[in-house]
Amino acid sequence: MTDDSWRPNAGHPMLEQRAALFARIRAFFAARGVLEVDTPFVVNHPASDVHIHSARVEFADSISRFVHTSPEYAMKRLVAAGSGDIFQICHVVRASERSRLHNSEFTLLEWYRIGFSLDDLMTEVDALVRELAAPVAAGVTERVTYCETFRRELALDPLVAGMNELARAAECRGFMHSQAAVSRDDLLDFLMGSCIGPGLGHRGLTFVHSYPASQAALARRNPHDARIAERFELYRDGVELANGYHELASSEEQRVRFAADHDERRRRGLPTYPIDENLLAALAAGLPDCAGVALGCDRLLMLASGSARIDEVITFATERA
Repeated sequence: MTDDSWRPNAGHPMLEQRAALFARIRAFFAARGVLEVDTPFVVNHPASDVHIHSARVEFADSISRFVHTSPEYAMKRLVAAGSGDIFQICHVVRASERSRLHNSEFTLLEWYRIGFSLDDLMTEVDALVRELAAPVAAGVTERVTYCETFRRELALDPLVAGMNELARAAECRGFMHSQAAVSRDDLLDFLMGSCIGPGLGHRGLTFVHSYPASQAALARRNPHDARIAERFELYRDGVELANGYHELASSEEQRVRFAADHDERRRRGLPTYPIDENLLAALAAGLPDCAGVALGCDRLLMLASGSARIDEVITFATERA
């Protein structure tokens, strides 16, 4: 421990900039009639995604609970219960995430819009970023499909390329793996994260949409092409800022996806947990047709302020918390 380790990472000007950002977010949604909500920080069911690791909390009753990695499940339950359009600014925690762009605890803005298509939501995200951080949104806004990014950068079609072709492309770019453990989505994630993503958004905002159905997460499949999920990610200067879905409303399909996640977690030797039956019950009760998105507030502040590391825009990074 150094003598100044008690000091915050962010200086007073950054604290003012953070406060102003949150005020503008609230004004943006107030003008559109979107209700601010607050859901639990500690939850009974962690995320099932194999790439997201939940932090465990132990209470006196010895029942394991978890710090949420996203307010998504709870917010969808509110929407199913009739809340209408909602947004939330909250802290989330994802274990094992620490880098220039990652702090284990970070601030997320998440919102849901009833009756919005994926295109509608991308338009609103664009408008919000322009309102919050005009320099970040300067330049042209590009919308490109996931497949188009692979074709133009790697001359590959990610929907039809075979495992050997994807493995060769990844290995040429430094991917190390055990053949028994690697999956098709591992290779696609590496190619997107290491080869394609860093080149996106250097002339303005870039929305990448229409992901492979195997990466749908909680998004619905395209009704005209079952190979594709109605999902987008937003990039600026090679940094992923947001992840949005046209939300899956089928409890039956969501149950199948949860089960597939659990099977994959077991295959990888990761812990597995009971399925969140409350979310499935909410979907069964009737989730209105809606689209939702999560945006990383700290990363947006990084880009807006010209900061080199996420540590510079948060009060206390994990090591000083």
